Amino acid sequence: MATKGKSSGGNKLGQWLGLALIVILLDQFTKVLILGNFQLGDSRFVTSFFNVVRVHNTGAAFSFLAGAGGWQRWFFVGLGALATIFITVMLRRHGQQTLFATALSLILGGAIGNVIDRLLHGYVVDFIQVHAGGWYFPSFNIADSAITVGAVLLIWDEIRRVRRG
Repeated sequence: MATKGKSSGGNKLGQWLGLALIVILLDQFTKVLILGNFQLGDSRFVTSFFNVVRVHNTGAAFSFLAGAGGWQRWFFVGLGALATIFITVMLRRHGQQTLFATALSLILGGAIGNVIDRLLHGYVVDFIQVHAGGWYFPSFNIADSAITVGAVLLIWDEIRRVRRG
């Protein structure tokens, strides 16, 4: 007997949450390493285009709202909590769509990783610095990378869906 309302993606929810957990663990592990081995502002040359630094970001992407006076911490924590709920619902409903669910899982793991930082420290620990020819891209972390890759995968998934008609 079939159960009405049961999503076909629900049985894969655990694997998608597991992927998000891997992102969270990698993100937090790397941040612990940075916090334990770098002082704020320290930078170490790695290659001609990559440094490891320790930066504290109280804002969002590209330090958006970093100087807003403190309220942004709780705004971004709340936004992360809402995103977590929304993404978990979407994973439950669409877990059978591999590319879509992979993208959402990466975004979920990254969002939670940065929320953990905001709750523990009041800022997000960034440490990856890419540069070329005197130009420096804003520093970021594993969580930010997962969110970015997830967003690219979402776009790719949508382009594929539209092309299929």
